[in-house]
Amino acid sequence: MSSPSPLQNESRKAGASAPASPVTGATVVPYPEDAIKRRQLPPLPAPMRAWEERLRAIAANVLPTTLMLIALFGFWQMLCSSPDATFPSPLKVWQDSNELIMHPFTGVTVDFKGVHVSEEGVVGIAGHIVTSLKRVLMGYSIAAVLGIALGILVGQSIFAYRALDPLFQVLRTVPPLAWLPISLAIFQQAQPSTIFLIFITAIWPVILNTAAGVQTMPAAYVNVGKVLQLNPIEYFTKIMLPATVPHMFTGLRIGVGMSWLAIVAAEMVQGGTGIGFFIWDSYNSSLLTDTIVALIWIGLVGFALDRIVAFIGRKVARTA
Repeated sequence: MSSPSPLQNESRKAGASAPASPVTGATVVPYPEDAIKRRQLPPLPAPMRAWEERLRAIAANVLPTTLMLIALFGFWQMLCSSPDATFPSPLKVWQDSNELIMHPFTGVTVDFKGVHVSEEGVVGIAGHIVTSLKRVLMGYSIAAVLGIALGILVGQSIFAYRALDPLFQVLRTVPPLAWLPISLAIFQQAQPSTIFLIFITAIWPVILNTAAGVQTMPAAYVNVGKVLQLNPIEYFTKIMLPATVPHMFTGLRIGVGMSWLAIVAAEMVQGGTGIGFFIWDSYNSSLLTDTIVALIWIGLVGFALDRIVAFIGRKVARTA
């Protein structure tokens, strides 16, 4: 059988590559519009400006708390708005203690030497807060310095831990007011007794949390200090402090809260000046609305103290 000629092969190739003729009577179905839309990517949102992002972040942080406060005060007003209610409503607190709320800084002066509270005449609630804060600052500062030092000692030395930890565990369970008669017997004066009460209340969480931070420090950190032959100051600033800052400032935050609790309790018992004395004096004078205003001030100041210590802790952790 003879093979096809080259001319026949070219004819077959041309016929195979030629497009097929359209079928007579066929209709073209368009691609569905909804399917086209599903395949398209959604348009990108317009980028927000810097002030818009900042405003949205502030709203995200403030709005939940604001709504909670509105609901809380609304519920309080609803429960205590009846004439026979024994507890004042928020509206009654505003009406009866308006002078105290609107003029809290009566008798308080500020200059380059610091904040001064008048010892004569009427003093606003901020003056009592300042007096209490000065006492807290003195007692808490002593507790922070001595507590960190004892915590490092107990955390590093097994002998010190076995000797001192049982004593710390026993003393930290003593209520703050139980120390008041002992402090009065030792110092014979109200001011140093109050400072001692703050100190003895705040020192225990500082000691225990600092010791826990030192004890849980990775052994590799200790070995690095030995290899580099660091002196005690370099070892503390470069190795121990960065590793123990979270535990240390957890104790300091607990300590500052307990200091604020202790000062209020001590001033309520001792009298004289301070926010604790103001609360007790208002209660004895049947000024319950003033007592409520003082409680709100105490909560706000305690919140501010906790945030200040937490802010310092973050700064120390970043620089350590």
